[in-house]
Amino acid sequence: MQIIFLDSETTGLDATKHRLLEIAFKIFDSRKKRLVSSFEAIINQPAAVLAEADPHSMSINGIKEEVILTGKSERAVSAEIINDFHRAGVAKGAAVFICQNPSFDRAFFNQLISVEMQKELQWPYHWLDLASMFWAIKKGNFEKESDISKNAIAESFGLKKEPDPHRAMNGVIHLMQCYEALLGLSIPEFEASARSVQ
Repeated sequence: MQIIFLDSETTGLDATKHRLLEIAFKIFDSRKKRLVSSFEAIINQPAAVLAEADPHSMSINGIKEEVILTGKSERAVSAEIINDFHRAGVAKGAAVFICQNPSFDRAFFNQLISVEMQKELQWPYHWLDLASMFWAIKKGNFEKESDISKNAIAESFGLKKEPDPHRAMNGVIHLMQCYEALLGLSIPEFEASARSVQ
C-alpha cells in the first residue's frame, strides 16, 4: 500500500473562489518500507486571484506575492503530479491519501486535476484524515474540540508544533511525524527530512 501524505496552502478556505498557492506530498510504500517520492511546488496565480485572497489565510502561510509570481502554472504542476504519481505507481486499491483536513486539501487538489481525470488515471479516491485516526484510537475521549488539531495531536505525543508560517512541505513532514507517533511506526529515510523543519 502506498500512503500519499499531502498538504496544501491556498489563498483562502473556499475552493469555489480561492486557489492553490503551494502543494507538497511524500509517498511512502508501506510494503517496501521506503519513501518513493517527494514533491513540492509553488503555484503562480495572477494578480486578480491574489486580490481575492483572504488576508488571514495569507498571514498563516506567509507566502509573499513575489514568490507566488515566480511559481509554476497550475497546468505545469498538474502535469508534474501526474508524471510523479505514474512513476510511483499510484493506483486505486493500492494507495490512499492522508491529510490533516482531506475535505479541504481534496477540494483544492481537484483544481489541478479534475475528479474525472483522477478516475481516468485510476487514482485512489480514499482520502483519510489524521484527526479521525486520533479520535478512533483515543476512543473519542476529548474535553474540547480543539484537541483534534494537528498541533494538539502533536503535543499529545510530545512533538513540536508545525513551524509558522505554515508551508506545505513542513505540513507534510509534521503530518508524517504525527502519523508515526499515533500508530507507533517508523518511516525509514524520513528522519533527516523531519529534522529540517524543527
